[in-house]
Amino acid sequence: MELFQSQYDWIRRTRETLFQYCEGMAHADYVKEMESFGGDSIRNLHVHIATCYHFWLGTHGLGKSIEKTDSNAIKNVEDIRELFRKTDELVEEFLVSFQGNWEHTIPYTFKSGETSDFSTLWLYTHTTTHEFHHKGQIVKIGRQLGYTPPDTDLIAPEVNTCHS
Repeated sequence: MELFQSQYDWIRRTRETLFQYCEGMAHADYVKEMESFGGDSIRNLHVHIATCYHFWLGTHGLGKSIEKTDSNAIKNVEDIRELFRKTDELVEEFLVSFQGNWEHTIPYTFKSGETSDFSTLWLYTHTTTHEFHHKGQIVKIGRQLGYTPPDTDLIAPEVNTCHS
């Protein structure tokens, strides 16, 4: 299997652990907007993570037209799972499309009019590290709401295939 596909499989496993954690929360807590996190909720952060993949890998990387998801359309964790099933398909398409061509650059124009070239490796790296950044915020919000989070790091023995 291609290296980045294996890496994304690990990311999906940690995401599944986080989904299971969220399923144990009261619905009101899952959608509670936290002042200490700029008014974001766990649900809104999940949607934000998915839309980052959609924008950078789908719209920008693959040239697809993808409608932005409204957080209010996501009612529960099962809805967010469905959003990520579609996200996973998009990531898979991106990984297959650019396999072995990670230095390919795609120009981007910012709202300010400035331009930059982003490699496909940058696009993939940005979206995956962005997810982990917000995963940490989701865990922190859960703690603030009184929930004890599971270990969502990539160190669980069943997924660690590295040997010394």
